[in-house]
Amino acid sequence: MNLTSIIRRAKIVGLLWGMGVGLAACTQGIAQHSARRPTPAQPKPILVDGSSTVYPISTAVVQRFRAAPEGQQAEIKTQFSGTSAGFRRFCAGETDISNASRPILHAEKAACVEAGVAFIELPIAFDALTLVVHPQNTWATDITPDELERLWAKQAQGQTITWKQLRPNYPNQSIQLFGAGANSGTYDYFNEVVMGNPTGSRTDYVASEDDTVLVRGISQTPNAIGYIPYAYYVQNAQRLKALAVRTKTGAIAPTPENVQTAVYQPFSRPLLLYINAKAAQDKPELKAFVEFYLRNAQQLVSSVGYVPLPDEGYRLAEIQFTRGEIGTAFNGVPEPNVTIAEVLRRQTNFGGTAQVNNP
Repeated sequence: MNLTSIIRRAKIVGLLWGMGVGLAACTQGIAQHSARRPTPAQPKPILVDGSSTVYPISTAVVQRFRAAPEGQQAEIKTQFSGTSAGFRRFCAGETDISNASRPILHAEKAACVEAGVAFIELPIAFDALTLVVHPQNTWATDITPDELERLWAKQAQGQTITWKQLRPNYPNQSIQLFGAGANSGTYDYFNEVVMGNPTGSRTDYVASEDDTVLVRGISQTPNAIGYIPYAYYVQNAQRLKALAVRTKTGAIAPTPENVQTAVYQPFSRPLLLYINAKAAQDKPELKAFVEFYLRNAQQLVSSVGYVPLPDEGYRLAEIQFTRGEIGTAFNGVPEPNVTIAEVLRRQTNFGGTAQVNNP
């Protein structure tokens, strides 16, 4: 091999070696660049807790949202611990949404203020709190507020224990009581309506924050009477019998029509969502979920058995949420006899009311 061939061969080898070194360096650079590239941020889960009354609505919305394009990447964790327990978590900044079967109380607002949790309050539906008995109960068809007080007040504990004590023509049979647990907003509301005191109830009854537990207990106990949200009655109408509430105007049955016309009083009540305002700004997926909730609530509220607001109610709620209107339109206590029309009035005038009730 002559010198020219040797040089030519050396140049070719050198070129190939250089290409190899360059390719290796390029590959290493790509690897290093990839290692430095930040991983795309994962959506933060949306945490929902609170009322078992509102839980069926929120669950239905979550299922619909997950099937929608904007909700397929969202992670939503829903549970129920009761309105009161849910507010404790919400005001501690542990959840994004608190389902509530009554308005936020003064003490709960104070806890939110102390923790720096600003909230947006959104009415979403109405409930007809329903008095129910076992289907084999042939004697009771209605009940009066006075009878409920004589049955459920603290002084009735261990004293009013038979149906005959409630009305003389009722049988002399034992009576078993079922009702909401102390962490439930239904407990506060029922006691306020019946006894005028949110903690005025006797305690010798089967209590639970889980309304399915109450449904099961009443449906298996022929001498039972209890109170549950209307949707839980609708879903179990073959296992339960609803009582009308007798007032001066007559015996009024729990029906959507009687709620809409404001005659099922004082057991008609608003259901609400409380949204962590900062989380709604920081989590795009939470903002999208709440907007979806309000757009679909009217249909889904009806599907689970509650009474939807009119179109105007959801339009006003969307405005409140979009503007980030902080505070409550209620007075910090359970409020019997609030009607759909009154809730709409408060939403319309929210700007002035909220200045007083802001957290």
